Amino acid sequence: MRDFQAPGRSEVFSTEGMCATSHPLAAQAALGILQQGGNAMDAAIAGAVLLGFCEPQMTGLGGDCFVLYNRAGEDEVRALNGSGRAPAAANAGSLRDKGLTAVPLNTPDAVTIPGAVEAFCQLAETEGKLGLDAILQPAIRYADQGVPVAPRVAFDWGPGANTLQGAARNHYLLKGDVPKTGDMFRSAGQAEVLRRIAKYGRKAFYAGEVAEDIISTLTAMGGVHTAEDLDATAATPTVPVAGHYRGLDLLEHPPNGQGATALLLLNILKNFDLGSMDPLSAERLHIEAEASKLAYDARNRFIADPDHTTHADRFWDQTTADRLAELINPNHAMPAAAPLTEAIHKDTVYITVVDRDRMAVSLIYSIFHSFGSGIASEKFGILLQNRGSGFTLQSGHPNEFGGGKRPMHTIIPGMLKQKGKILMPFGVMGGAFQPTGHAKLVSLLTDDEFALQQAIDAPRAFADGPVLKLERGISRKVAQQLSEIGHKVLISETPLGGAQAIRIQKSGVLQGASDPRKDGCALGY
Repeated sequence: MRDFQAPGRSEVFSTEGMCATSHPLAAQAALGILQQGGNAMDAAIAGAVLLGFCEPQMTGLGGDCFVLYNRAGEDEVRALNGSGRAPAAANAGSLRDKGLTAVPLNTPDAVTIPGAVEAFCQLAETEGKLGLDAILQPAIRYADQGVPVAPRVAFDWGPGANTLQGAARNHYLLKGDVPKTGDMFRSAGQAEVLRRIAKYGRKAFYAGEVAEDIISTLTAMGGVHTAEDLDATAATPTVPVAGHYRGLDLLEHPPNGQGATALLLLNILKNFDLGSMDPLSAERLHIEAEASKLAYDARNRFIADPDHTTHADRFWDQTTADRLAELINPNHAMPAAAPLTEAIHKDTVYITVVDRDRMAVSLIYSIFHSFGSGIASEKFGILLQNRGSGFTLQSGHPNEFGGGKRPMHTIIPGMLKQKGKILMPFGVMGGAFQPTGHAKLVSLLTDDEFALQQAIDAPRAFADGPVLKLERGISRKVAQQLSEIGHKVLISETPLGGAQAIRIQKSGVLQGASDPRKDGCALGY
């Protein structure tokens, strides 16, 4: 039980349905869809699309998504890959010939075809109940009328605004100024796009005037994207990958997402008695950081488009993990694994919904860096992601930039099962941090028997390349101890990630928790 005299929040309990996400208006919209007779998929899509206007620096119609879900009455977890591909004419050699060693973040080269709208349309048809017209109404209303800018969103908007260029400055600034907390953000152009999608489905986005707006904007800046690239966009049903830890099964979306990294990380951590260590001690944080370095090195070497990923089975092979664990010195930090050129950042939204029939949806949706590429379509203001910067220009690498390929993705939805039953859809936002966040949350719930909200609230650490980032909640004494054993410690200027989760208790009661690092909440009825 938490200390009710200390700052904090209680978990939310309900029976009929629940949503946990990073903005209260999106959580409320999702509940409204459930109360209209929609299911968890309807609600998750409705909330996710609205998040594109509540948190436009994080996500939007020009982005990608990944989804894990079950159908009512089933415990089988299904997966849908809603990530887009590089245009057919994309070529790593042409960028290397220019002397580049990485895909530039804020250019058309970094813009992959948006996949989320295709995924939402497909899921609404195959898994939803209400249809696109009903599902999209909350987002259409708020896009037209405006959303008050929330405190965390305002905090992120200022630094991210530097990437906005051309038409994007007109669409995402207020008369040239960065919005402040409480200012109204509107997007009449995207409201019109959503009205067309609600009426005509995916073709309203991937063909016709909206597609022409996207293509002409990119072409004017030197992009090689074509109408055929947009029209060919297809979401891909796939099968989750799974690992086992302390009585729980962790299910992740397979590559090109980095979810397999979390499975490898937990398999490495099985070699250590984490439960005997204080979760915020230098001893524990050191072991977790070293394990992360090893797991992320494997990610950088192997994770790519599923048609190009190699040695994927190594990520859930315990023998591989055991050998990696032997490389960890409990008394000294190893140098960071040599980084490749994959760009990593932290801007993502996550939503989870469970309905009365216990359909559970775990959905993550992103434009990658803050405000994506910084490029927005001229007429409608669709902000385009820069997921292409997740490719490498290293010749022969499975994740090499190339036409029609999906890049390595940082965003990963999660799902826990126990004894074959779905226990908890969850997500931990934060770019590269996400596998570390998944592993730490699972460890706190099992090794330390933390309550759900307590586990989400706990201060975080992250071995991010050459530095060990610590949140301010980790004591100076521990930071000093970590420095003394070789870590280059950095106190993070921004919070590390943001988590959302809904646990389905044995009694059938739903228990929701939401990260105070964001503006959101868990809501149920």
